[in-house]
Amino acid sequence: MAEQSAAPVFDIKWRAGTAALALVVMFAATVIAAPAAQAQTYTVLHNFTGNGDGSEPYAGLSMDRAGNLYGTTVNGGNLTNCEGGCGVVFKLARQGLGWILSTIYTFQGGTDGAYPYSGITIGPDGSLYGTTYQGGMLEGCVEVGCGTVYKLTPPATVCKSVSCPWTKTVLHEFTGADGDQPDYGNLIFDPAGNLYGTTEAGGAHDQGTVYELMPSNGGWTESVLWSFTGGDDGDQPSAGVILDSAGNLYGTTFMGGAYQAGNVYELSPSGSGWTETTLLSLDGSYQGDETIGGVAMDQHGNLYGTTRLGGSGGGGTAFQLAPSGGGWTFNLMQAFSGIEGPFDTPILDAAGNVYVTCTWTGGWGSVFELTPLHGGWNSNLVHSFTFSGGSVPVSSVLLGANGNIYGTATSGGGDSKGVIFEITP
Repeated sequence: MAEQSAAPVFDIKWRAGTAALALVVMFAATVIAAPAAQAQTYTVLHNFTGNGDGSEPYAGLSMDRAGNLYGTTVNGGNLTNCEGGCGVVFKLARQGLGWILSTIYTFQGGTDGAYPYSGITIGPDGSLYGTTYQGGMLEGCVEVGCGTVYKLTPPATVCKSVSCPWTKTVLHEFTGADGDQPDYGNLIFDPAGNLYGTTEAGGAHDQGTVYELMPSNGGWTESVLWSFTGGDDGDQPSAGVILDSAGNLYGTTFMGGAYQAGNVYELSPSGSGWTETTLLSLDGSYQGDETIGGVAMDQHGNLYGTTRLGGSGGGGTAFQLAPSGGGWTFNLMQAFSGIEGPFDTPILDAAGNVYVTCTWTGGWGSVFELTPLHGGWNSNLVHSFTFSGGSVPVSSVLLGANGNIYGTATSGGGDSKGVIFEITP
């Protein structure tokens, strides 16, 4: 099923005016006493308006080789079929000394999908791949649909306008039995061109799945690699998976595990199926509680993750899992203070530094850099958000080749609908 969507254009102008406070904060957030990193310049590249450009960007950004940024918003766009809008896919491109945003696709809330919580994966062919939380066929998930996997193909011919139409194709519509509600996790490709992702519900036990999509006869065939039971293997995988060189998949679950506080798991090919191994069952206290973000892997095979709650400060944790003697050793990197901490997957730079965003830490959210130091980790505050400049950053940041940091905040900004930002060293 292929569709085309026009691309309305919005000029990017930063507005530093004070926004009306859209939330009544019923708590006093605790600020982490962390040393500040070197002076940074924070710039809002786009204030979302909640109209055709979208509203509430929950996902982070992806960058192509030309330096263009791509992402999604959960709401905005079509205000007729979905309350608050069904969401959009956007492109942010440099133009002169500024940036200009174009809406690549506006979701309609039907079989094409609705509410894209996940971000964009740029495929080997230059197309964009993503998922929607709802929409698609209505048979298995009455009225709202179980979600979709989609592809956006750029114009076949050279187009000099920023509003060039992209072609949207639905690759898969979930039925509930094969998955339901793909959430925050981005899709990934393996070297053979197969796609992998997760759903937070559905599957054999309605506790979520890990699935594979394989190109087949001009279409795609979906296979469920693992259906979570809600027990020791985990429950509700909100984030996506990563792939190592041996073909093993790694991810997290929001809940489940031995203490019902979430876990880190590995899926390994085994004969004609897959074997699930729990690498860590979070204890719900010191180690953290509720893993919404996924894991990242460094060149030594260490895994990095976050929790949104728990830890000594109650505001979540950042942790490392190091392979050791056939098992894994847990290393606490940082315990955050506040109401809620990281929802994101940690991001690593070439020097081994780890970047984490916190949703409410420091008031309206923060970005931290964790640097290795004498066998431990040092925490540096990169940026503390204000409501008028964008607030509540849910997603991971993106590290540009120029050393700049790019990301999104779900609310705040000039129209209180979220922002795209850049942090320059």
